[in-house]
Amino acid sequence: MTAVPTTPLSPTDRSRVRRHRDRQRSDRAELHAVLDEALVAHLGRVVDGEPVVLPTLHARVGETLYLHGSRAAASLRGDEPVCVTVTILDGLVYARRWFTHSANYRSAVVRGHARVVVDPEEALAALRALVAHVAPGQEDHAEPPSRKELAATAVLAVDLAEASVKARGGPPGDGDAVAAGDPRWAGVVGLATRVTGVSTCPALPADTPVPRHVPREA
Repeated sequence: MTAVPTTPLSPTDRSRVRRHRDRQRSDRAELHAVLDEALVAHLGRVVDGEPVVLPTLHARVGETLYLHGSRAAASLRGDEPVCVTVTILDGLVYARRWFTHSANYRSAVVRGHARVVVDPEEALAALRALVAHVAPGQEDHAEPPSRKELAATAVLAVDLAEASVKARGGPPGDGDAVAAGDPRWAGVVGLATRVTGVSTCPALPADTPVPRHVPREA
């Protein structure tokens, strides 16, 4: 990734957080961190007059967010407004009141116009970044796309100029209930994404060594 620019996140009217404004972050490095850690993004746009939100893989290269899919997909047309969101769920907040139940999270919302990548070199670099993002090391282990595969793949680029980051951390927000004499348990259940196992492709011999870059079960 390129160096983090010094320009902070300056919210526009569309990206300004209106509820729980104390949770909005202004450090661009936090935007990069959320995008780099999250494994799934949701692409929202209007297709044929109807709103559509689709999960997709993504990768950040500098100040550009890349997404990909089939070139035949109507949701991957370029030069149209899009909204891309990612969320990392860090914990479930168990409170003493239904109203104060919550979640600890980090999320990012990116607004802008999607640009279809037409330069083959940029498209190939974007796809390499996508593979490296979800499966580090696999970008060198696996075979790059053929010309036919590259031609069938749509790569979208979204500039990170208009984006917001929102995060919550810490205990339940109803701690005053304890002072009022409420003894019921409350707290946070931490959550994390982890490897649950590795299985070799059945087309390979069972004793085929697993490459060192493939993560193992914790």
